[in-house]
Amino acid sequence: MKIYEDTDFFIETEESEIPWLKIFTQIEYKELSDLPREKRLRLFELYDIVEVEMINYFSPDKINMASFANMLPRVHIHVMARYKNDSYFPNPMWGEKQREAKLDLASFELFYERLQKRLEGFTS
Repeated sequence: MKIYEDTDFFIETEESEIPWLKIFTQIEYKELSDLPREKRLRLFELYDIVEVEMINYFSPDKINMASFANMLPRVHIHVMARYKNDSYFPNPMWGEKQREAKLDLASFELFYERLQKRLEGFTS
């Protein structure tokens, strides 16, 4: 589900037991260094907003940032709120499952609404 979009970027949710968002560039740049400098800076400003809002709302044990882009060869950043008792911790979410988790987290939908409001002034 897309929760934010402007002329340069969009943010989608990833279906998961943990809060997990993906930030994409609108133009399908292959490498981060392919982005014009101003867009790289804005990408990390956007990332910072998402990370801080995720920390403040969900109080995770750790935020994970990932950008492998081997399967989807375009610039995008995964932002994940991790918990010591999530199903995969301390492994990456793509790793070996460690346990069956029963996380009691605040509403993802309310977080998306909160983030959308926070991003209203971020448009390019």
